[in-house]
Amino acid sequence: MAAWLRTPPGQYLLAWEQSFIDTAVVDLFGFHAMQLGLPQLEGLRANRMPQRWLVMDHVPAPLSAHPSAHLSTSDPVEASGLPDSRIMPLHVLPEPRALPAPSAAALYCEFDALPFEANSLDLVVLPHTLELTGNPHRVLREVERVLRPEGRVVILGLNPASLWALRQNLARVNGRMFQRTHHGDTRPPRLFLPDEGEYIGYWRLRDWLRLLSFEVERAAFGCYRPPLVSQAWLDRWQWIEKPGGKWWTVLGALYGVVAVKRVHGMRLIGLARKKTRAAKAAPAVALNQQPHRRMK
Repeated sequence: MAAWLRTPPGQYLLAWEQSFIDTAVVDLFGFHAMQLGLPQLEGLRANRMPQRWLVMDHVPAPLSAHPSAHLSTSDPVEASGLPDSRIMPLHVLPEPRALPAPSAAALYCEFDALPFEANSLDLVVLPHTLELTGNPHRVLREVERVLRPEGRVVILGLNPASLWALRQNLARVNGRMFQRTHHGDTRPPRLFLPDEGEYIGYWRLRDWLRLLSFEVERAAFGCYRPPLVSQAWLDRWQWIEKPGGKWWTVLGALYGVVAVKRVHGMRLIGLARKKTRAAKAAPAVALNQQPHRRMK
């Protein structure tokens, strides 16, 4: 995924995502924000929360070769209780662009077992995280656990109902049917998109969020240009962005979702007590008794 983002269509995708996520997080307030994966996207640069972390599920190759370089401790690691957790400044990560916040740090852990307490984060950004992970259901449940009530989650994903996904599927079919060497071995197909994970549709993701008590606050689609590799041809199709966003909105190559965690309040009323009625006194009845007359 990181290598593909350096290609012209990857840069086109990254530009739309950066614009969407900057608008989505700029007015979100709180104390703790977290981005899961994809350091090429500056998901928290427009946010003003004092504590921001970039969480990765693997150590990059240059850092794994020198694990003792630039090591430091921080509160999230101490609170996690995991001795293997490590935090490193973002400027040492091998990424094209680093997050501008100097206090932001990268935490290495599993996405489905985050070392944060329940109801402790205000914002979580998932840039293609659900697509690239092996178990998106568990990751989304873990995000729901660490988010506080009324906290936000921002999700970016590739749309399987788009021209980009159609070209990807056709390339896979052609690779299985026609691309064979003279030895009979199958060549790997020339895919347009990264062959990582499973693309999750917008309506499918919306159902997942509803099951976890999330309410979709905002959703948008983008990137309507055809799946072209050349930057020159992508520039020639720039005119299609405006009519695409108006007439065939849900066919964009990308979608972005902002959802809020809703926790409905409860009121315990206890068991209804049975009230015993007090016995009412019967009304007195006056008997009109006349004295017996003596017989004479």
